Amino acid sequence: MSTATFRTAVVRAPSGPDSIEIIDVPVVEPGPGEVRVRIAAAAVNPVDLGVARGLFHSMGLIDQPERTGLGWDFAGIVVATGTGVDLAVGTRVAGLVDGFDRDFGTYAEQLVVPAVDLAVVPDVLDLITASTVPLNGLAAVQIVDLLGDASTVGNRLLVTGAAGAVGGYVVSLAQDRGWQVTGLARAEDEEFVRGLGAAFTTHAQPGWDAVADAAALQEQGLALVRDGGAFVGVQPSAKPATERGITVDVVVAHPDGARLGDLLARAAAGELPARVHAVVPLGQVADAHRAMTKGGVRGRYVLQP
Repeated sequence: MSTATFRTAVVRAPSGPDSIEIIDVPVVEPGPGEVRVRIAAAAVNPVDLGVARGLFHSMGLIDQPERTGLGWDFAGIVVATGTGVDLAVGTRVAGLVDGFDRDFGTYAEQLVVPAVDLAVVPDVLDLITASTVPLNGLAAVQIVDLLGDASTVGNRLLVTGAAGAVGGYVVSLAQDRGWQVTGLARAEDEEFVRGLGAAFTTHAQPGWDAVADAAALQEQGLALVRDGGAFVGVQPSAKPATERGITVDVVVAHPDGARLGDLLARAAAGELPARVHAVVPLGQVADAHRAMTKGGVRGRYVLQP
């Protein structure tokens, strides 16, 4: 009797898009607290490009002997459940798998994940759009958590990369916490940023109470914060040094099923900017990576197994 298999995208000797391979691996049954999901859509994120070109291998964050999996977020349908799980087979779900050092990823036909990390996708939200929410949405809500509530002595927040996936979510979510938000982006993105309820600029001057650095400007972003202000970055491997009494934090996005459920509900209601640039078959993953490497893409490439 032959073993059931599924397709998944991996890199063995990472050197960019051309090093991505589609291989067959055995189907694994879910253990206690786990579910097996048939993936309908998996978003392509900038972090995936770094994994594929070997950036995180060179930093010592990945130590896989055979292969490294690609992909962080996904949406799909539960096809099998382990014990102690209250998600029924057939439920539409979305989720995030985190960490660099793994031999599996979401660029795949199937995935076994802890049920607690998943959120049910609202009926009115399609799975392709839902797949773009987990990584960027959870990163954004966790950035806003690090910033906390705006105070009467300081509520002016600059969001760099405000037209990007993480930045757009931060612009939306931070306003709920009392921040007066200004988005820093290119001139052609002004309508999008203002449409989220924020002010807009293409060139920011120093003196902001807080900066959410979704564009990874790093030290340039830190220089825009006033003395004693707050800075939240998006590169865990390169946290800027503290200076001038500024509180410096960096987000490390992690699964959170409950928070993801809220984000998906808000995306379904049109309150969060979940954007799909293009849908491509899993077999064309290298083409999606090449296109993203060129930059300027608004919205996510989504892989369909």
